[in-house]
Amino acid sequence: MIIVTDRERNTRLPFSRGILTRSITLAGVDVGIAYGIATEVQKELEARGKRFVTSDEIRDLTYLKLREHGLTDEAQRYVFWRRFKRLKLPMVLLIGGTTGVGKSTIATELAFRLGIRSVIGTDTIREVMRKMIAPELLPDLHTSSFLAWRTLHSPDRRGEAALWRGFENQVKHVSVGVNAVVERARREGLNAILEGIHLVPGYVDPAENSFMYVITVPTKEDLRARFYERGRYSRRPAEYYLEHLDEIMEIQEFIVRKAKERGVPVFENIELEATVSRIMRDLMERMMKRVENLTD
Repeated sequence: MIIVTDRERNTRLPFSRGILTRSITLAGVDVGIAYGIATEVQKELEARGKRFVTSDEIRDLTYLKLREHGLTDEAQRYVFWRRFKRLKLPMVLLIGGTTGVGKSTIATELAFRLGIRSVIGTDTIREVMRKMIAPELLPDLHTSSFLAWRTLHSPDRRGEAALWRGFENQVKHVSVGVNAVVERARREGLNAILEGIHLVPGYVDPAENSFMYVITVPTKEDLRARFYERGRYSRRPAEYYLEHLDEIMEIQEFIVRKAKERGVPVFENIELEATVSRIMRDLMERMMKRVENLTD
C-alpha cells in the first residue's frame, strides 16, 4: 500500500486512484482517460518501490503524465486546481435551463467532480415558499412554470408574450429564495450548486466566486425523447410534459435570450460527458482569471 502524506494538512492517507481520477477530471479530462492516467501514476510509484509519497510528488508525476498524453492545457489546469483548493475560496455554481434539459444530472456529476456536497434545486425552494404563501397571494407559485401564464389577469394573457410574462413573474418570486441561499453561501464561505428553471440570468444576484451556465436542447424532438427516457425512471408522467412541449421550448427561448443579454455561457446538452467537460473547461478558465485578479 502507498501512503500519501501532506505536511500542510498533517494527513497520511492511502493512495486512491478514484480520488486522483476526480482531481484530473477537474481539469476537463474525460473520466476514462483520467482513470487511465491515475493508473499509470500508481504503477509508476509501485515500480519505484515507493512506500510513502508526498502530495506534491503525486501532483508533479500527474502533471508529467498529462503532458506525455499531449494534454498540455489540461496539465496546467490540473496544477491550477490544486492551487485553487489550497486557497479555500468558496464557489457557487448556478445551472439554469428549461424543464427536461438535464440540469439535475449535470449538477450531480459536477458535484461529484468538484467534491461539492450541497446540490439544491429551485423546485425545492419553490416548494418551501408554497407552504408559506397561499395561492391567493401568489398564484403563479402554485403552478408549473410553463403554465404560470394562466394566472395572469390581463385580457391578452394568451400567446408567447403572456407565456414569458407569467414565467417571469414566477421567476421573480422564486428568486427571492434563490438569492437568499446564494447570499448565505457567500457569507458563510460554502460551496454549493444550485440548479433549476428559475435560475434565469438577470434575476439572480451575482455573488463573488459564483459561476452561471444555461443548458439547452437543440430541438423539440430531443426534448420529447428526454421526457420519454425520464418517464421510465421517474414518477413524473411524461405525458404531462409532452402536452406542453411548445410552451417549454418557448421558455427555453426566453432563458437563452436573457443569457445572451448578460453574457452567460449557453451549452447544448447533447451528450452528458461532453457537456460536463465543456462546463469544467470553461469553469477552470474563469476561475483562473479570478484568481489572477486576486493575486495581482
